[in-house]
Amino acid sequence: MEIIELAKQRIAPLYAPMEAVVLANQEKVLRAFHASRISSHSFSESTGYGYSDPGRDALEEVYRQVFRAEAALCRPQIVSGTHAISICLSILEPGDELVSASGPPYDTLQTVIGTKGASRRSLVKRGIVYKEVPLKPTGGLDLDAIRQQITGKTKMAIFQRSRGYSWRPSLTVGELAAGIRAVREANPDCIVFVDNCYGEFVESIEPLEAGADLIAGSLIKNPGGALAIAGGYIAGRQDLVDLCAEVLTAPSLGAKLGTSFGLARSLLQGLFIAPHIVGEAVYGAMLAAEVFRTLGYEVSPLPDEPRTDIVQAIKFGSKEELLSFCRGVQKAAPVDAHFLPMPSPMPGYTDEVVMAGGTFVQGSSIELSADGPLREPYIGYLQGGMSRQHVEITLRIVLQEMGLAN
Repeated sequence: MEIIELAKQRIAPLYAPMEAVVLANQEKVLRAFHASRISSHSFSESTGYGYSDPGRDALEEVYRQVFRAEAALCRPQIVSGTHAISICLSILEPGDELVSASGPPYDTLQTVIGTKGASRRSLVKRGIVYKEVPLKPTGGLDLDAIRQQITGKTKMAIFQRSRGYSWRPSLTVGELAAGIRAVREANPDCIVFVDNCYGEFVESIEPLEAGADLIAGSLIKNPGGALAIAGGYIAGRQDLVDLCAEVLTAPSLGAKLGTSFGLARSLLQGLFIAPHIVGEAVYGAMLAAEVFRTLGYEVSPLPDEPRTDIVQAIKFGSKEELLSFCRGVQKAAPVDAHFLPMPSPMPGYTDEVVMAGGTFVQGSSIELSADGPLREPYIGYLQGGMSRQHVEITLRIVLQEMGLAN
């Protein structure tokens, strides 16, 4: 369709800088493989307790190198990004203070913290003191407020890199660096933790290089390269990763146990191609932004705005348009295209959520999918896309489903 062809022409010069990012990240990953001396032996597996599992050890060494960390955990036993983040938060003790320095976190994390839901295992129920620093009206970090809210009592400050189910812009690594400096000025000993979900490889540096102590994310998002079938990662300071490992397994056992279940080959291969796949997803997000902007919809980010994650938000303004958008995405999926996405309750969410995701891996956000909570102003969140061609085809079907194409 002409509108898509014109959009491709307009975003071509806007995407050009991303080519350099993809190249830099691909080289970084390749160097990590070389430094870790990855060989065919690295794909070996163990059973039972997983003592000295070759695949696990190789995978975690590469992740350590890629993210410039002192240590890394990369395990299929971590079931989601929320689980990885929850493990990191669980190193806090009763009486410790946690400050979210980037406003309210993503919906599922609010139930982990205890600002929503009624879990007896939430941080608040376990005696953790929780505070939030609101974002500026523009969506940026309020550095002065961060300096005021972080005190000598604050044990950990958390930043959420991606937008979550909100209209605020995602945080660039440069903005994170400024926020981290503000935390350090107020309390040099405060642990700085960054929820890195959706952000890996969108920029040429990662949050640990900007001064963070700890990061976490999901393998079925960016770093899994669409080949990971499950898992999550945690990386950062050795002492903090060691504590997280004891939360994941048991005190004194830590990272020493845990088989890789024979997944090392696919997880390493997924990480190797992740920079390219992320580049394709960013292209698809920019194309969707330009198409819907041209049609008069509000989009965030705009096609020419800096990107630090793979998520594209589109404001539809009505439940019917959001649902028709998701139906179109589902119809273009390679898997379950004949199914109809229906709003339903989801664990960790207050509102019903509609999810369109005919993906090879259940819930994979690096494969093309779309979702959104059933609440005003009815925003759809498009993410992923293993190839820009699939995103283009999907946009054709979406526009037809929404009655926006001849």
